[in-house]
Amino acid sequence: MPPPALAGPEPDPAAREPAPRPLRLPVAVVLAVAAGAALLLALPPYDLWWLSPAGVALLAAAAHRRRMRAGFGLGLLAGLVLFFPLLEWTRIAAGWLPFVMLGVFQALYLGLLGVASAWVSPLVDRWRASWPVVTGLLWVLQEALRDRAPFGGFPWGRLAFSQGDAPVLRLAAYGGAPLVTFAVAAAGGALVACAWRRWRRPNLPVVGGFAVAAGLLTAGPAAVPLPGAGTAPATTTVAIVQGNVPRLGLDFNAQRRAVLDNHVNGTLQLAAEVADGRQKQPGLVVWPENSSDIDPLRNADAAAQIQRAADAVKAPILVGTLQRTDVAGENYNVGILWNPGTGPDHAQQYAKRHPVPFAEYMPLRSIARLVSDKVDLVATMLPGDKPGVVDTGAAVLGDVICFEVAYDEIVRDTVTGGAQILAVQTNNATFNEAEARQQLAMVRLRAVEHGREALMVSTVGVSGFVDASGTVHGATGFNTAAVVVRDMALGGPRTLATRSGNRPEVAIVVLAVAALVGVLPLRRRRTDIGNGGEKVSEER
Repeated sequence: MPPPALAGPEPDPAAREPAPRPLRLPVAVVLAVAAGAALLLALPPYDLWWLSPAGVALLAAAAHRRRMRAGFGLGLLAGLVLFFPLLEWTRIAAGWLPFVMLGVFQALYLGLLGVASAWVSPLVDRWRASWPVVTGLLWVLQEALRDRAPFGGFPWGRLAFSQGDAPVLRLAAYGGAPLVTFAVAAAGGALVACAWRRWRRPNLPVVGGFAVAAGLLTAGPAAVPLPGAGTAPATTTVAIVQGNVPRLGLDFNAQRRAVLDNHVNGTLQLAAEVADGRQKQPGLVVWPENSSDIDPLRNADAAAQIQRAADAVKAPILVGTLQRTDVAGENYNVGILWNPGTGPDHAQQYAKRHPVPFAEYMPLRSIARLVSDKVDLVATMLPGDKPGVVDTGAAVLGDVICFEVAYDEIVRDTVTGGAQILAVQTNNATFNEAEARQQLAMVRLRAVEHGREALMVSTVGVSGFVDASGTVHGATGFNTAAVVVRDMALGGPRTLATRSGNRPEVAIVVLAVAALVGVLPLRRRRTDIGNGGEKVSEER
């Protein structure tokens, strides 16, 4: 008679069960395409912000339990569907080849997100309640990488920038764009956790719990107070002048004097309305980027025209211009304060700190020349080295130029430097209205993030003012001339987001890396079980 078997620990039932399978590949492909489309439609100019969590959920479902290469392919597919239409406006200025290269490169980051989503599948299968948190962590990690690499990154299309009309925008005051992205992605994780069930025998309390979590993450922030709400700070009257250009497209620069004259004439018209009592006297006038592409510090005629406008309106003008250097082809993109009577104030100007690679300067020029012979048409825009803090007398402006509004630290540096109002000078004449509205959405987030009223002024539109709750006022049309005047609140208490800087993002990234590393024992265990003779799919 054989000896009785020694008693031992009960084997894990989950270890004996065949590994759950992913969705069928054709279904996953459809979900990936739908994910990219939903993420696109959530962003301006469509502004269907509630589709962002749905897009996150669809991509998470498509990549769940798949092999790494399949996760990459599905994420890449979603990224191509998102970024090609989103960035179509870059084709206008850069042409087809750079546009395609940029779209593919941006989509690669969603491919990496698909890899990470597939990798963590054993973790969320074992602890289903972790799915919302893990999804939020991975999205913030993906955006942190995309916002910085290569050549300083390109943050366009972040989840946070789709939430201009959503309650979750209020979270920007507490953790900036990374916290908003985390909340949106976590809501998507809750949706996929809710839907990924055996519906023949659904666990209704669990399903209901995830549904409630998604609802709270989406709508709950409406109850979050905004810092400084109810206070009545001092105000100043600000005018923005959108002079328009003779023709949209790259050749607007060929008519630099006409663009300058448009902004001078718009300011002179404002001065006449002030003199007639039809408009309030502004304490400050803001012109857009490239409003004078003739360097007024080197061209006496351009200087005389700007001086004429400043004297007529009896207020300083923040002029967007290019400052040439003594080296041919090198310049700075600056905003310079031009005072009535005394002219340019060299101490109060800002030089753009983050020129756009391949558009305003050419990295790896000798290599890029092998791809296109047009690289030498790109001049060298030199970066500034100081935050855009400009004391106009009427207010301290936090000035950023064009795409810089997409970068967290560049905007924050102006507020920590004492900015009372955020100002974005931009030129959209080489793009289209969709790009302008995408940029305005970023201004809305920055206003809430730092508790500062903001303005965006463009050569052709869309220009407008944004209050500290993210609401847009006085938005102009596109490809038209306009002047808008508004009283703007000066300053307010610094938000938690301003005080904490990038620490919330760093904390989330650290947790994301910990989750990616922490899943390794679960994957090894599954492999060991498979080697022991039980069929276990690596696609779990």
